[in-house]
Amino acid sequence: MTRHLNDNKGKILVIDDNAFSRLNLVDILNFEGYEVIEGDQHTEVISFVGEHNPDLILLELTLAKQNPLEICQKLKNSEMTTLIPVIFMTVRRDRECRVQSLEAGADDLLIKPIDRLELISRVKPLIQQKRLNQNLDETEEVLFRLAGIVENPRQDTPSSVGKLAVLAQEFGKYLQLNSKQIQSLIYAAYLHDIGTVVVPESIMLKKGELTESEREIVNQHVLVGGKICQPLQNRLDILPIIRHHHERWDGSGYPDGLAGSDIPWLAQVFQIADIYHALTTERPYKQAFSSKQALEILVEETIKGWRNAKLVDQFITFICQTEDLVFPEISPQLTHG
Repeated sequence: MTRHLNDNKGKILVIDDNAFSRLNLVDILNFEGYEVIEGDQHTEVISFVGEHNPDLILLELTLAKQNPLEICQKLKNSEMTTLIPVIFMTVRRDRECRVQSLEAGADDLLIKPIDRLELISRVKPLIQQKRLNQNLDETEEVLFRLAGIVENPRQDTPSSVGKLAVLAQEFGKYLQLNSKQIQSLIYAAYLHDIGTVVVPESIMLKKGELTESEREIVNQHVLVGGKICQPLQNRLDILPIIRHHHERWDGSGYPDGLAGSDIPWLAQVFQIADIYHALTTERPYKQAFSSKQALEILVEETIKGWRNAKLVDQFITFICQTEDLVFPEISPQLTHG
């Protein structure tokens, strides 16, 4: 049963065996302007959620014919419903009940009888957070699609960016970065060049040397990319990677001319993987280099002072292990040269 309709406030699913308790909750939420959908022990909660797509679920913890803890776990483990807040309701006040609820993935726990003010104070911020997260997810999806549109016409292999993501991920693991840092490298693989959307294709696909004015246009892509990705509030750690993945160790890079350890660490890590990937990937305007040739170019750039020697040395070791290469003549030049 659905009562009262107000799309602005949000839609709440109330599952409770006790009819009196359920009706009381419905009345409170209706009065506050929420759309309310009711269910009891006979309601198949998972399918009901899929059908009605609520903004929040109030779920009785002692349903007679279903296991609310398992229901919550399934909802939180599903990509389609993971963002929907779940509040358990119970008469139990013991610590074990609260621990079980949190372990199942519940966002909150309300003790019956439920006070009107407490109910609204718990419900309102959770719905706001859910909608914010949903908007961020939608923004991410739009940006990834835009990144795909930018990338695909400019190279022959649609899976190329995915390969860069794997390369950056595995190099991050090799460096023993934490999971959050590795996730940032993966996101950066897809979004680092999104700013090239403002660069004419005639420049991006040019086979010869770029003119000074053309190079200035290309260099703007890191600044544009940072602005495009600014709405990703839960992924702000990728912004320094996007902005600084063209800096050089000696300060001769762009856009800010940062040098040495002033260059954000993840930008340094990503840069090495990105350069290697670009060198070993065939593009409409160039042939792919072999792994050995790409590593030799990285070494040459390091000797010029453009790259972090220690990091390049680690990358060479990583690639040699990954691709079963024998490349002893390069690594010593970096650490001792």
